[in-house]
Amino acid sequence: MSTVHVVALGGSLLRPEEASARTMWMGQLRQLMVHLEGNGRRIGLVVGGGLPAREGIGLAKEIIHDSEKLDRIGIAGTRLNATVLQQLLLDIGCDVAPAVPHTIEAARLLLEDHHIVVMGGTVPGHTTDTVAVKLAATVHARHCIIATNVPHVYTKDPRHHDDAEALTEMTLKELGNIVGVGTPLEPGASTVVDPVAVGVAMEAGLDLAVLDGRDVRGLDDALEGKLFEGTVIKA
Repeated sequence: MSTVHVVALGGSLLRPEEASARTMWMGQLRQLMVHLEGNGRRIGLVVGGGLPAREGIGLAKEIIHDSEKLDRIGIAGTRLNATVLQQLLLDIGCDVAPAVPHTIEAARLLLEDHHIVVMGGTVPGHTTDTVAVKLAATVHARHCIIATNVPHVYTKDPRHHDDAEALTEMTLKELGNIVGVGTPLEPGASTVVDPVAVGVAMEAGLDLAVLDGRDVRGLDDALEGKLFEGTVIKA
């Protein structure tokens, strides 16, 4: 198999507030996928749930208190977003798998036959960050890229702390000290990197990269192994 890249795309990237921004981002991402496919790369895209997942969980959580059931609603939202992106790529003739896989193994097998595989969540307790890290480890990717709506890992949550500092390089252990290791998030909750994903990356000895996925050029640089605006996280 040729070089495989794995990218976790935050669900918020598909649904910016402005429709024009969404159209521009999707167009740029499609161009990037065409470029990578043309160079013989294989890409696993793992898409988060974003707004559909949060809305679905919000509708149910006043009645359903079982976190596993709420997680399954969130997973359905991730697969909806994955299907949107899959169809956008099929529409321009990309060699993208015609099915959205529900397991890591199914994704691995599809990557043997297609240049691009798009998937969402798999099982309760695992965010799409965790799915992406597991997939990257399974296909022996050089690293796993976490493309979200923030440009770096910060020392503190910048939404609540004015003195939060952006980090450009760190270790998985240092990341774990900030976000935690191994503890599943509540359904619908998010952090820059999911603690379960951090634990999986530690076990696999897998490097991570965190960047602002709204900047498709920066994502391209990270995929090409060039310098990029974001945080490099070493195993």
